[in-house]
Amino acid sequence: MNELQTKISQVGCVPVIKLTNPLRDAAPLSDALCAGGVPIAEITFRAAGADDAMRIMLERHPEMLVGAGTVLTTEQVDRTIAAGGCFVVTPGMDPEIVKYCQEKGITCFPGCTTPSDYHIAYKLGLEVLKFFPAEQSGGLAKIKAMAAPFPMFKVMPTGGVNLKNLGEYSASPIIAACGGSYMCPDKLISEGKWDEITDLCRKSVEIVREARNG
Repeated sequence: MNELQTKISQVGCVPVIKLTNPLRDAAPLSDALCAGGVPIAEITFRAAGADDAMRIMLERHPEMLVGAGTVLTTEQVDRTIAAGGCFVVTPGMDPEIVKYCQEKGITCFPGCTTPSDYHIAYKLGLEVLKFFPAEQSGGLAKIKAMAAPFPMFKVMPTGGVNLKNLGEYSASPIIAACGGSYMCPDKLISEGKWDEITDLCRKSVEIVREARNG
């Protein structure tokens, strides 16, 4: 794993965030994440202004690892780079976007759930893959099965991951980190309940630590 991937793995969890009002919410949310021990944010392009959110977070906390999620086009890759983002996450395996990211020098985590996806990732020289949607695609059992023919990959499951199953995922050596929107639910963001988000992050970090040390 490269330095960025190693840093993400050390934390063990990646908040997946949709911000509908980045000018209002990005700065206090970045405070909440860092206070909770999770200085990482995957800002999805499912809402407008994702690049604005990334820029605001990094201006406030330059130490954060901020990137873009739900990236569907190379234009969104460019916007991520311009905003200072350091990684890109795609919902599926798109070789064109992966190659474009490699050319631009930004880490890409493509969504992979099938042997064909993994084989393409292997040919592209990737090391860490997003497994999405995790629970709906077979969960940890399928991730372990896929590791038999493809032991070279670490995996970041996203989709259906929450406080109840985070420990089970995190205990597997195949898992680099777990992604999830449960740390930053829309309701808590819209109501400005930053302390509750901080608490969810702290609980997540604790669960990951206990799972790995257990």
